[in-house]
Amino acid sequence: MTKRPRLSMALLAIVVLPNFLCVCNAIESPQYSVVHSESDFEIRLYRETSWMSAPVKDISFEKATRNGFHRLFQYIQGANLNFSRIAMTAPVLTSIVPGAGPLHSSAYFVGFYLPTKFQTTPPTPLPQLSLEPYTWDSHYVAVRKFSGFARDTNVVQEAEKLATSLSRSPWANSTSEESSYAYSIAQYNSPFRVIGRVNEVWVDVNPSGLGGYKYSEIATS
Repeated sequence: MTKRPRLSMALLAIVVLPNFLCVCNAIESPQYSVVHSESDFEIRLYRETSWMSAPVKDISFEKATRNGFHRLFQYIQGANLNFSRIAMTAPVLTSIVPGAGPLHSSAYFVGFYLPTKFQTTPPTPLPQLSLEPYTWDSHYVAVRKFSGFARDTNVVQEAEKLATSLSRSPWANSTSEESSYAYSIAQYNSPFRVIGRVNEVWVDVNPSGLGGYKYSEIATS
């Protein structure tokens, strides 16, 4: 793959990513239903959706997110075989795969939710972007919100807090074994927004792990 100039990456981090994220509250997002809610997390049922993913091998969550979004931004600006411009969506979703990166560090997949217009027929990305389309089957996700900035220094701790909350709930044994990701970080706000920031930790769960609890009771609690 051709090396990208460092300047373009720097400009993207300063200009493009903030412009993308600042409009997230007014743009399209994947649809879901809340099936269970507690004080510090909730369980959502997401519909089947199509995404475009940028695989990144890096030791830094922040650098991986910038790198992956750089490629995805080029794709939605027309770097695809149809030369189609694709509307912004939210959130920017960075999924973590432990041990798959350099020196057994984490690898990452930065995901872009495709708008309804392109859900069934997404434009094919240019090969040099190394992007991968994928379909996310209907599934349940445990979600914990957290404020501030999603950084290398706090995303693991936030994921651990969600794991602790799940361990104390009826969903303790429900972590999905089918998921290839340990967890994902969803980001909704511009880096320039300091107050009222919203991020989320996502972990796939499976209702079949509820043991003696009846799912109908959990869903209506």
